[in-house]
Amino acid sequence: MDPATIVILAALIIGLIYGSVGLVSGFCMMSGLRGWWADGDGRLVRTYALAMGVAIAASQLLAAAGLVDLGKSIYLQPSFSAPVMFLGGLLFGYGMVLSNGCGSRALVLLGRGNLRSFVVVIVLGIVAEMTLKGLIAPLRIAMVQASQATVSASSVPALLASSGLGAVPARMVAASVLSAVLIIFAFAHAPFRKSPGQVAAGLIVGLLVAGGWYATGYLGADDFNPVPVTSLTFIAPIADALQYVMLSTGSTLNFGIVTVFGVFAGSLVTALATGRFQLEGYRSPQHMLRSASGAALMGAGGVMAFGCSVGQGLTGLSTLSLSSFIAIAGITLGTGAGLRGALRVRPLATA
Repeated sequence: MDPATIVILAALIIGLIYGSVGLVSGFCMMSGLRGWWADGDGRLVRTYALAMGVAIAASQLLAAAGLVDLGKSIYLQPSFSAPVMFLGGLLFGYGMVLSNGCGSRALVLLGRGNLRSFVVVIVLGIVAEMTLKGLIAPLRIAMVQASQATVSASSVPALLASSGLGAVPARMVAASVLSAVLIIFAFAHAPFRKSPGQVAAGLIVGLLVAGGWYATGYLGADDFNPVPVTSLTFIAPIADALQYVMLSTGSTLNFGIVTVFGVFAGSLVTALATGRFQLEGYRSPQHMLRSASGAALMGAGGVMAFGCSVGQGLTGLSTLSLSSFIAIAGITLGTGAGLRGALRVRPLATA
C-alpha cells in the first residue's frame, strides 16, 4: 500500500473516532468555556485542557524521536503576522459564540441531525475559501505583507535553545512543563476526575492529534510523492471538502478532506446507534442570521489565524509554535467577549 493511501485511511479512522467521541462527550472549547464561566461547570474545559496536554506531550515525543518533522508544518514558519493571527483569532472566537460552536462541533452536530450546523458548515466553508483564494484574499494578503515579521525562534523550544540549552533538552523541558500544567489543571477538579467519559475523551482527542502527525509525517513520508505534514484542523479542510464535493473530477483526496468526511460519518453512525439522531432547525430568521454571521466570522478568522480552536488550540499548540499561542490567545479573548461583558451575545427572544 502506497504512503498516500495509508494517509487517507488514517485520516478516515481519525475522523471517525473524533466524530464519535465528540458526539458522546460534547467536546468543544466554546462549550467548555461557557460552562466554566457561566454555569460553574469546569468539566468540559478540563477535557479540552487534558487533550491539549496530551497532544503536546505525545507530539513532542514523536518529534524528539525523529519520527516526525514538525518543522514542515504550517505552524513553524520563520515569518508570520502576529497582528493578523491575533485578529483572526478574535473573529473566530466571537463567531464561535454566535454559531454556538466551532467548525468541528458543527460537523459533529450535523451528523446528529442538527440542520443549523449544515448552514454553519456551508457558510464557513464558502467564506474560508473566499479568504484563502477569493474576494477577501487580496485584503488578507495585504494585511499580512504589511505586518509580518521574521523571527529567529518560531517555537518555545527554539526560544529556550537560543539561550544556550540544547535542542533536545529544550524541547523536553518546554513540552514537560506545559503538558504537566495542563494535565494538573484538568485533574485538580474533582468533578472531572469523577467523569471517566470526559477523561477518556481528553486522552483520545489528544492522541488523535499525535496520530495525525504520525500518519502524515511518518507513514506518509515519501520523497517522490510527499504529503503535507499536518493533523486535525477544520477551517481550510471544510472549504476543501465543499470544493471536492462540487468539483471532485480531477481532484484528489487529502488528509484534511477525508478527516472532515470521517468526523461527519463517525457522528452520524454513533447518533444512529445510540438513538441520539434527531432533526433540529432554527427557531427564527434572527437565529439563522446570527448563526450564519458567526460561521462567516469563523471562516474568515480561521484562515487569518491559520486554524481554529482545534487546528490552533490543539494541533498548532502541540508544535509549541509561538504563533499558535498568539492565535489561541485571540480565540480565547474573542470567545470571552462573546460570552461575557458589553459584547456578550444575548439570548434571542423565543416569541
